[in-house]
Amino acid sequence: MKIALIGYGKMGQELEQLIKQDKKHEVVSINYKNKDDLLDVKNIRRADVAIDFTSAEIILDSIKKIASLGIPMVVGTTGWYEKITDVEKIVKKNKIGLIYAKNFSLGANIFFQIVGFASRLLGKYGNYDVAGFEMHHIGKKDSPSGTAKKLASIIMENFPKKKKLETQRLDRQIREDELHFASLRAGRYFGYHEVLFDSLADEVKLVHSAHTRRGFAEGALLAAEYIRGKKGIYSFEELFGKGVIR
Repeated sequence: MKIALIGYGKMGQELEQLIKQDKKHEVVSINYKNKDDLLDVKNIRRADVAIDFTSAEIILDSIKKIASLGIPMVVGTTGWYEKITDVEKIVKKNKIGLIYAKNFSLGANIFFQIVGFASRLLGKYGNYDVAGFEMHHIGKKDSPSGTAKKLASIIMENFPKKKKLETQRLDRQIREDELHFASLRAGRYFGYHEVLFDSLADEVKLVHSAHTRRGFAEGALLAAEYIRGKKGIYSFEELFGKGVIR
């Protein structure tokens, strides 16, 4: 499979190395090695799939241009989800496939399922409270992370007492129906997410901590293999959770 990399930051470089190592695929275009570069339209046309890890500021423009070439996309960029309706229209108009994720890590997607299962049980038994915490490197531009938002939505879907997400500093007592999910930006953390269930009797703590970016790259490549030849917009988390992507 021929792949165009949109973005050449740390994730783009990780993907390039993974593709070189697995030898099943080929990188035919690398975009935005420099901040002011234009899209390499000529070579993107040669690709079977484009994988985007850029920024929320340019993602909509990139999707418009790449979709107009008829190239399916994997979007690992986060922080743009309020524009999902616009993206759905672009995908439909250009008859391409697009798969996106708040987190392409295979371990993180298994973690989503574990947190959902734990939330159902601990929301039902033992009078537990629940909260979350996430930590990322100093270069991450959005806060809370897309993964934190995904975890919060999973908890609130399964833990009856929690109805509203609160991610800001609290200068008051938290209400019983609020889920507090805190964020920290420091150092080189690739991604640390913790969900804590606490009761008078005990504590249950669930943690996913990424050691490197390799897991994200592996998941994005798996998504690229899936989306080739498909039409429509898909969430990696939903497909992975249903066992569609293996």
